[in-house]
Amino acid sequence: MSAFDEYQTPLVSRYTSSEMRKIFTPRQRYSTWRQLWLWLAEAEQELGVDKISNEALDAIRANLVVSDDAFKVAADEEKRVRHDVMAHIHALEKDAPAAAGVIHLGATSCFGT
Repeated sequence: MSAFDEYQTPLVSRYTSSEMRKIFTPRQRYSTWRQLWLWLAEAEQELGVDKISNEALDAIRANLVVSDDAFKVAADEEKRVRHDVMAHIHALEKDAPAAAGVIHLGATSCFGT
C-alpha cells in the first residue's frame, strides 16, 4: 500500500472505517476520473464521433487504476501546466498512447471534479 491508497486527516483514525478511507484516497479519486473519461469516450463513439477508436477505448480500459508511476507523471505535469485535470490527462495519455487526443474530448475541467 502506498500513500496514495489512504485518505489522511487527523479525524480519520477516530471516525472512519478502512472502507470509507479508501473512497476518499487520491488513487480512488483519479481512477474515478479515468472511469468517467472512458464512459464519455464510449458515449461519444456511440454517438458517431469517428475519432474514438475501439483501440483507444481498450487502452483506457487497460489503465483505469492510476499507478504510482502515473502519480509521479501527473505531479511533474501539474508543475509544468499548473492544472490538475490536464496533468492527469497527460498521465493517462502516457499510460494509454492509443487514447491520446480522445481522453476528456469535448468536456470541461468540471466534468470529473
